[in-house]
Amino acid sequence: MNIILLGPPGVGKGTQATLLRDHFKLLHVSTGEALRKEKSLGTPLGKEVGKIMESGGLVSDDIVTRIVISAISDLGDKKGFMLDGYPRNLAQAELLAKMLAEKSIKIDSVISIEADKEIVIKRLAGRRSCEKCGKDYNIHFNPPKVAGECDVCDGAKLICRADDTEETHLRRLTEYEDKTEPLKAYYSSKGLLKPVDGMGTVESVFRDISEALN
Repeated sequence: MNIILLGPPGVGKGTQATLLRDHFKLLHVSTGEALRKEKSLGTPLGKEVGKIMESGGLVSDDIVTRIVISAISDLGDKKGFMLDGYPRNLAQAELLAKMLAEKSIKIDSVISIEADKEIVIKRLAGRRSCEKCGKDYNIHFNPPKVAGECDVCDGAKLICRADDTEETHLRRLTEYEDKTEPLKAYYSSKGLLKPVDGMGTVESVFRDISEALN
């Protein structure tokens, strides 16, 4: 089983990726990790990536896709792979399809975890953590017993990340949608796209994804 996992920030994609990896015994490929691994191995491709990163440049779609292909070339005892965070746009999807076809590899399903934008923004902008113990809260969905204070640290204050604002997250979600809608349309036209409601519990979302894959 070879799948692509899509989902906006704040929808719980990372949690679902871990569950899917373990349940279906998949090789989990994220582009960031793949780039770092290739660089650390010192392969010709890794050295090329290193030079680009050290100069502050952006790694091209061609190089990123070649690294993804390299990452899935040896599955070992895995029963397939899951691409997480790639492709990010239509151009990357078309390039990936071309390189996979050259190796007679196909994508079986593209899971798109869908979310209500307003709820996702509340999830993200409502995050707080204890300045002392680091315990996480959400002022909307998992608030402390006393507003602004940690439940377990005798009134220690809760802090908010500087970038956890509704404006910031709205911009990020809008950017994600702008890039991903053409990508979803592309995979839908190929009969691969399987939207899943990401607004349920972790368990229910995982169950729905699993059913979509079977």
